[in-house]
Amino acid sequence: MSTYAEQRSESGATPSPSATEPVHLVRNPLVADPAMPWAVGMIMAMTPCSRRDAKRILAGAAESAHITPAALAAAMVAGSQGVPVPAHVERALRRAMEAARTPSPRPADIVRGVALVPSRSRTEQVLSEFRRCQTVLAAAPSDRSARQALDDAAYTLCVLLGRTTVHDAVDAAEQHLAAST
Repeated sequence: MSTYAEQRSESGATPSPSATEPVHLVRNPLVADPAMPWAVGMIMAMTPCSRRDAKRILAGAAESAHITPAALAAAMVAGSQGVPVPAHVERALRRAMEAARTPSPRPADIVRGVALVPSRSRTEQVLSEFRRCQTVLAAAPSDRSARQALDDAAYTLCVLLGRTTVHDAVDAAEQHLAAST
């Protein structure tokens, strides 16, 4: 079976992909363009992470699955619509997201408790805004303003808690709020 790209280059026309062709090989230009922002938004909402990190996760997962980021994004969109996603693609994305959630190693010279800790109310306010933006983006992953709002909230959370990754900042905020009660 030839791929969609091979069929297109041979005939010069745009053939319709067969129903048996794997999702990751289907390259429909009408689906691929809006698929990238949707996939980035969904990764941002589910990981959680910044837009830059979501693009890195998407690229890393695509590389692991031996497909392009656009093909992975199209597979994510298709999967959200009930189309089965190839197992190796799903596995690559899951592993990339899990790796992004793994806490970064902390240097030995950082002593916990030395840094200034933000107030409980400010931490709660920023974390609540982050969670609200995360929920909005999960409902509409291709919404540019929702991606920007989550990116801004993630940045604020990282700066407030002195963390380099969004996942670490969320964990630190939750621990700070739990310790304050």
